Amino acid sequence: MPQYRNYLLCMGATACGVLLMGAVSVSACPSAAADDVGYLINTLTRPGYNFPHAAAALEYGRGICDKVSAGRSFPAIMADVRADLNTNDDYQATYLVSQAVDELCPAEIWQLRSSAAHYQSPPGVNP
Repeated sequence: MPQYRNYLLCMGATACGVLLMGAVSVSACPSAAADDVGYLINTLTRPGYNFPHAAAALEYGRGICDKVSAGRSFPAIMADVRADLNTNDDYQATYLVSQAVDELCPAEIWQLRSSAAHYQSPPGVNP
């Protein structure tokens, strides 16, 4: 019987340890925060955007975030970005929009995804 008691104590201690580790890992999860550096690396090193400096790139990305948080539709934001970049390449525009939201305003990701559902490139635009 003492061996069974030791087994139960060991299992109980293991279960407590697992629960404690889970509680620590859940409480240690950071909330979504803006990552200016990540955005700058992903946009300034990519050809085709031609921002004159980092501040201009950040300002543009934050403008995209403002449009998303204001409830502007994904097709309207895409049209703005294509016009600003003077391109008909939806991939290039989508990359910039997704980088801005992912890195600068991650709390708006769901809003963007909801608005982008079933999006198709308009005629004359390369998907």
